[in-house]
Amino acid sequence: MLNGKNILLGVTGSIAVYKAVEIARRLTEDGANVTVVMTESACRFVSPTTFEAVSGRPVYTNLFEGYFRHINLVKESHLLIVAPATANTISKFACGIADNLLSTTYLVYEGPVLIAPAMNSRMYKKPVVQKNIKELAKSGIIFIGPESGKLACGEDGIGRMAEVSDIIESVKSALTTKDLTGHNILVTAGPTRESIDPIRFLSNRSSGKMGFAIATAAHRRGAKATLISGPAALKPPDGVSFIPVDNADDMRAAVLRNFYKSTSVIMAAAVCDFAPSVTSKSKIPKINNLTINLKETPDILKEIGRKKGKRFLIGFAAETGMNIQRAKEKLRDKNLDLIVLNDVTQKGAGFDFDTNIATIITRKGEITELPLMKKEDLANIILDRMLQLSPKKNP
Repeated sequence: MLNGKNILLGVTGSIAVYKAVEIARRLTEDGANVTVVMTESACRFVSPTTFEAVSGRPVYTNLFEGYFRHINLVKESHLLIVAPATANTISKFACGIADNLLSTTYLVYEGPVLIAPAMNSRMYKKPVVQKNIKELAKSGIIFIGPESGKLACGEDGIGRMAEVSDIIESVKSALTTKDLTGHNILVTAGPTRESIDPIRFLSNRSSGKMGFAIATAAHRRGAKATLISGPAALKPPDGVSFIPVDNADDMRAAVLRNFYKSTSVIMAAAVCDFAPSVTSKSKIPKINNLTINLKETPDILKEIGRKKGKRFLIGFAAETGMNIQRAKEKLRDKNLDLIVLNDVTQKGAGFDFDTNIATIITRKGEITELPLMKKEDLANIILDRMLQLSPKKNP
């Protein structure tokens, strides 16, 4: 989604400059054109050559080298991010002081601006610094962090620059069109665990990555997103209402509690189809030929299909083989508006991958086969189809 985006990365004098190198690398890998503007102090921590090697582009440090450089730098830029941002630079921005290339560039830039502060906690809490941050925030600048923790000086407190992953997410959100504003999207993700005894359980290979990607993309695009997830080793997306659950009954209850306020429901969770008929209250001894009787778990998707009203309902079909007919039958049986079919036996698709290969089938029988792509990109394609087929916001 960052392909072709021109991003200005301002870097100021902080020990957190090493994180800025990673920001430049990550943005470049995602397809952005990253141009770095460094203050003189920043160059004392990391050489401009490092940023040139990572971004593949010239790095600018001097206001007086080049003709109207500060004006030319912003002409085709889609975003200015300053990370790390010191108290000194934040105060210059707030007071309109333009005494170096970065502060001058900021004054002529008219697009979105993100700032990631990094400083000692006592500096951050200083009333004048807080005043300057509030003034900049009033003007529309987005602040990311800082976080609390161990500081470079050895003290504990607030002032650590936000993590690179959070900054990258803020960049993507700032550059995303808010075409889902007014939508309330409920997403399920991950596996469920059905207990055999206090130690063992039945589950499946779902990582939750697809559902998390959908909830993240929906939030970026302006929707109010609620994510209900079974056990997953993933960080809940910022800005998304997150509800953790364990088993199928828990997920059903959570879905029903949040269903009626939603405008669309995307059921990406891999709910276990079966659970032990009886859960032992103590650990079952290891014995030969142990038999476990199973019962069906609630069919949450079918239940929601009966109750959906005007809501747009999307389901998933994970198959071993490209069984389009079976996916169509599931679409009709569950009363879905759209189903996403993927063959988990294909390389790079299915559970626990960052990529997927999918086929989208609509209620009208339209079939769209998609190649291998990041789950982040597939999430946006799914939301695009939802928006095309159900532009209304009211359930």
